[in-house]
Amino acid sequence: MATKEQLEKKLLHYTGKAIADFNMIQHGDRVMVCLSGGKDSFTMLHVLLQLQRRAKVDFELFAFTLDQAQPGWDDRALKSWLQERNIAHEILTRDTYSIVKEKIPEGQTYCSLCSRLRRGIIYTYAEEKGFNKIALGHHRDDLIRTLLMSILYNGEIRSMPPKLLSDNKKHVVIRPLVYCQENDIAAFAKEMAYPIIPCNLCGSQENLMRKKVKHLIDQLALENPKVPSNILHALSAIKPSQLMDKKYWDFKNLEKEAYRAEAQSAEAEAELFEL
Repeated sequence: MATKEQLEKKLLHYTGKAIADFNMIQHGDRVMVCLSGGKDSFTMLHVLLQLQRRAKVDFELFAFTLDQAQPGWDDRALKSWLQERNIAHEILTRDTYSIVKEKIPEGQTYCSLCSRLRRGIIYTYAEEKGFNKIALGHHRDDLIRTLLMSILYNGEIRSMPPKLLSDNKKHVVIRPLVYCQENDIAAFAKEMAYPIIPCNLCGSQENLMRKKVKHLIDQLALENPKVPSNILHALSAIKPSQLMDKKYWDFKNLEKEAYRAEAQSAEAEAELFEL
C-alpha cells in the first residue's frame, strides 16, 4: 500500500501534468477553488497549494464553499481547518435545498437541479469577486463514467472537459484532477484526515446509473487494468470520420468528393506530362 508521501507525489505529478497539458493556470490568475467539503475538493485544494509554492508563475488561490442549507450541514471543522492554515476563503449560505425539495418529487434524482443552482451561484460569486478561473474537483473516474453514462443513457458522446469556457464567455472552469484516480484521492484524503462534510441531500437515493457504470468499468478493469486509462485517452483521440455525426462528415456528398478528388488527380497528372 502506498504511503501518504507516495500518494502526494503521484497526485502532484498528475495534477501538474494536467495543468501544463491544458494550460489551466497562467501568471496573474485568480483561481476560485470550489471546496465542497468532499474528499476530491479537499485534495484538489491541498495539491494546488503545494504547486503554488513551487510554481514559476504567480497566481492566487481562494477557497469557496457553498452551504446549501442541507439538514445536518456542519462546517465548523472545515472552517477551523481553513483558518489554521491561513487559507483565504469564504463559506456562503444559500438555501437551494428548499428549492430542490419543492421542485423535485420524492424519489427522483435531485442532482441535475441541485448542480444547476449551485453552478449559477458559483458563477455569480466569481464574477462579482473578480476571479477569472474556477477550479472543480472532478477526477479521471468522473470523466470516464460520465462518458459511458452519456453514451448508454443519453445517446450522446460527451463528458467533462479539463478546461471549459462557459456559455456566456465570462468564466473559465478548470479541472486539475482529470488525470488523478479516485482510489488515490480517497486513500490520500483518508491519510490526511480531512474534515469531510457528507452530502445528505441525496443520501436516501441511489444513483443507479452511475453505480452500474462504475461497476461495469471496475469489472472490465479486473480483466484489463488499462481499461479506465484507455477510456480517458479516447476523450482526446476522437476520430469524427469514423463516427456518424452528419455535422462532421458530409455523407450525402461523399461521391461528389470522390469524383472531385479523382478529377483533381487526373488534372495534376496531365499537367505533369505537359511539363
